[in-house]
Amino acid sequence: MDQKHASSPLAGAVHDLATEVVLALRSGDHLATVCGAAGIDEENRTGIAAVRVIGADLLLPSVLYGRHPHPGDVAVLDRAVREFPPKPDAPAATAWSHWHMISTLQRMAPPAPGAAAPGTYAEPDAAWLEEAPWQAFTHQLSVLAPLAVPATPSAVQRAAANRAVDLSRGFVRAVRRRDWLQAAGAGRWLAAIGGEPATLGLDRGLDFVELMGGHDPRVTLHVRAARLMAEARAR
Repeated sequence: MDQKHASSPLAGAVHDLATEVVLALRSGDHLATVCGAAGIDEENRTGIAAVRVIGADLLLPSVLYGRHPHPGDVAVLDRAVREFPPKPDAPAATAWSHWHMISTLQRMAPPAPGAAAPGTYAEPDAAWLEEAPWQAFTHQLSVLAPLAVPATPSAVQRAAANRAVDLSRGFVRAVRRRDWLQAAGAGRWLAAIGGEPATLGLDRGLDFVELMGGHDPRVTLHVRAARLMAEARAR
């Protein structure tokens, strides 16, 4: 692993996981194990914590290509859900991430008969997004970028669709501030929901974001997801 990404074991594990997700998105290989390639299994607590950071994007290649996820990745994501439930006073973004991991597991890998399900978790409130200033709105949506996937309706997705212009403003602001991760997350949402002004030039904007921020595999992950969704919408 590149030493500049090894500021902590957790940061290094997140970097490696995101890198493997990007490789799987590029190859379309749904049989490849993201966790296995990153050296993470169900007993690796640092790895499990990293999966909690990546969230449901661990299964993003399978989600976007419509294929079965690797059982090892399903098992590790399930373990992350069970090991790191949100606390009662957790931020709204944490609650939404947890909800999305559970809903992704239920949709992509329902438990076998007789097996224990990860439990239910009610969809959190998203009313706070409706009145948030566009700057804060973009920030929160970028944190929740893993929810920007097709065929997964949620209150967050509806809020994004209703405020595409605000999200576009936030994308431009993030680029100007050189906040590449926020720009990539906002761009991913715009690719998922559409409705951005034609003058935004989202495709070229995403190219620039990846060029400038591609040292962070999370940036590349969001940009690659955006491109795949845009291609699917164009077909």
